[in-house]
Amino acid sequence: MTGMMRPPRGRRPSAWTTRRWLRVGVAASLAVLAVLGTTGAWVLGRTAAISNELVDRRSPALSTAFRLESALLNQETGIRGYGLTGTPEFLEPYRRGLADEHTYTAQLTELLDADSAAGADLRSVQDALSAWQEQIARPIAASPPGAPSPLATERAAEAKTAFDAVRRAAADQQDRLLAERARTRADLVATMRLRNWLFAAIAAVIALLAGLVFEGLRRGINRPLEQLAADARTVAAGDFGHPITAAGPADLRRLSSEIDFMRRRLLRELAFSEEARRRLDVQTADLQRSNAELEQFAYVASHDLQEPLRKVSSFTQLLQRRYGGQLDAKADQYIDIAVDGANRMQTLINDLLDFSRVGRVHHDPVEVDLESVMERTLSALSVGIEEAGASITHDPLPSLVADPTQMGMLWQNLIGNAVKFRRPDRAPEIRVSVAREGELWRFTVTDNGIGIAPEYAEKVFVIFQRLHTKDVYPGSGIGLAMCKKIVEFHGGTIAVDPEYRDGARISFTLAPEAPQAPSTIAEATRATPEPAP
Repeated sequence: MTGMMRPPRGRRPSAWTTRRWLRVGVAASLAVLAVLGTTGAWVLGRTAAISNELVDRRSPALSTAFRLESALLNQETGIRGYGLTGTPEFLEPYRRGLADEHTYTAQLTELLDADSAAGADLRSVQDALSAWQEQIARPIAASPPGAPSPLATERAAEAKTAFDAVRRAAADQQDRLLAERARTRADLVATMRLRNWLFAAIAAVIALLAGLVFEGLRRGINRPLEQLAADARTVAAGDFGHPITAAGPADLRRLSSEIDFMRRRLLRELAFSEEARRRLDVQTADLQRSNAELEQFAYVASHDLQEPLRKVSSFTQLLQRRYGGQLDAKADQYIDIAVDGANRMQTLINDLLDFSRVGRVHHDPVEVDLESVMERTLSALSVGIEEAGASITHDPLPSLVADPTQMGMLWQNLIGNAVKFRRPDRAPEIRVSVAREGELWRFTVTDNGIGIAPEYAEKVFVIFQRLHTKDVYPGSGIGLAMCKKIVEFHGGTIAVDPEYRDGARISFTLAPEAPQAPSTIAEATRATPEPAP
């Protein structure tokens, strides 16, 4: 497609859309983060477990072993002092040592329950202690007080040997507990080091993922969108031949292609519109020139026809005055027909001249009081109004910025037609109403005359179109055509109300202000100088 960026040779653009890229990227990121999170949770759990073992088992077990050894020493010191002196006070450390021994042994048993090797060491200590107590401690403690015990002297070497065995067992136990605590501490340190490295790696991976996401968005979405926006601005600035570059994921490329298709469609439409506008300008110029020539021809023809027509009318009337009654009846009829035809021709030419002046020869728009214009119109038509017995009423009329002469012609034609086209059996009743309609004034002229059939609602505004013969209703057929031309020249519209059946109702609009400039044709005809009559 025209305007799409060609991929490098041997490399096809990806068919993946933005949504698919985002889904895959998010899924991969979540998978990596899940693995890292699971590993981190395991390391944290491992650290807590080792720390709990060190705090809750290894260190308390070692300290309890030292306390147990102290209790054993108290027993040995008490027994040895009592055996040598027979003083009962020496038995107090022995008894207290026995109580402490039971307490610390129970604590060690609970702390070392899961450690079989440490449990075996504790049992070795208990066995050695039981042997010493059985052979030495209890017999000496059972000797009567007050004198040295003979057993102490007899069994001094045996007592030393037995208690040395207790010491060795306690020392072995403490060495094992110390080694286990050191190992557990080393495990804790190693696990904490692993935890720190792992969390540092997690932070680095998160930072890397964030960088990859931002870079992917920049390359896959932001950069193609910026390129698309730049191309669109170039086209909007007037360079409609500038192609829209397609880049990025498949959906963005499709969007670029659609916009480029729209650009090429607009380019074709613009070329067609330019050609049509050029032809229209040519036709408008031809039409302006043709209308100017036609209106100028009508104006000149009406003036040039005045002189021979006046001669025909004048000499026909002289012939009628001088020879009227001297010739036969046929001659008088022919003379009357010639005079009537000359007079009607004179009226038709004058009406045509007035029609050609509308939009071509006009005064500068001024403030026009339509009340005054209506009064002058009624005064000019007073004879016909009085003969017909017409009744004319109207709403208060506004003031407009318009051509005062044309406003007078407008009212004169509308009121005159309403009086002329009356019913034979009733006096004319004419009502002029006015109302504001948005930015315009709407005027309505309603009468009770013969009316206008709906099928002739448009035809009556065409020049020289008559609905009746001149014998029934005299006239040239220019009046309503002139009204239409005046109203449209002032930026309004005029029409017959086809729904009204009790006569005729003609409605038209006028703007409060004159149009900004005359119509194109009127401007063209104004540029043609008007010949003298």
